[in-house]
Amino acid sequence: MKRRRLGRSRVEVTALAFGSAGIGNLYTEVGEQEAHEAVEAAWQRGIRSFDTAPHYGLGLAERRLGASLRAHPRARYTVSTKVGRRLEPAGAGGDDLADGFAVPATHRRVWDFSADGVRRTLEASLLRLGLDRVDIVYLHDPDDHAEQAFREAYPALERLRAEGVVGAIGAGMNQSAMLTRFVRDTDVDVVLCAGRHTLLDQSALSDLLPAALERGRSVVVGGPFNSGLLADPRPGATYDYARAPAELLDRALRIKAAAERHGTTLRAAALAFCAAHPAVASVLAGARSAAEVHDCADQFAAPVPTALWQELRAAGLLPPEEEPA
Repeated sequence: MKRRRLGRSRVEVTALAFGSAGIGNLYTEVGEQEAHEAVEAAWQRGIRSFDTAPHYGLGLAERRLGASLRAHPRARYTVSTKVGRRLEPAGAGGDDLADGFAVPATHRRVWDFSADGVRRTLEASLLRLGLDRVDIVYLHDPDDHAEQAFREAYPALERLRAEGVVGAIGAGMNQSAMLTRFVRDTDVDVVLCAGRHTLLDQSALSDLLPAALERGRSVVVGGPFNSGLLADPRPGATYDYARAPAELLDRALRIKAAAERHGTTLRAAALAFCAAHPAVASVLAGARSAAEVHDCADQFAAPVPTALWQELRAAGLLPPEEEPA
């Protein structure tokens, strides 16, 4: 699978990357074997970039991902994880479904963008992953912690990169404005932008993607299906982790019908759109089973006719400038 280098770093990622929130029991439980088979399917399909975070299943995703990757040569894959949510033991019982994960509430998340918190969180992630290093570290959702993130957490990441502990640094968020600030005002290698460069939301094209291209930084696009709606548009489908509004469901169904008229699928079009911008190094798609991985890889490889983009523009479903190259 095609690889691209992140910014000015030496870290390379595959054009399609595996997101591990699903195997961290996002929404519903996934068995140990099913999680392992999902990671193995990604490997079989040539995916060599894997993303995780302590937030995903209170560390479960990191443990499962590390266990599955242990059989493969470390030099052949890249792993990204995140800092900003530190896990502390909690003895209250219950589950973590309020935060979206079907796991016991053995820990609680503590927002911590201090320099010490960055190092402690990364050290704990390495233990769960069973690795001595990760390739990429992102500041995870610093939306409400901007001052501390820029003043303390980001410099801590710079030091970790200078020490060779990590190869590339950045931030991961569900918005483009603050990511644009990271690209313009810091020396990040890459940013992870979730859900803001899709067939339903092109807001990153107004600020982040042009800035990244100008500054020679890379963008990893996450949430290519907007958490579900662009994978399977139907009543009850999710958009940005909540029930999709009726107008967005209608829009997704119209794009799906257009894709099928042109002999392709909505999923293929969604992935192709995310990957097309020259600032985008990789598209990060989550999966919870081998079947989902294989389908995603198939859709990613499928050609999408230029005529589809032309029809979507003519119908007002994409702005004129949003036709992928």
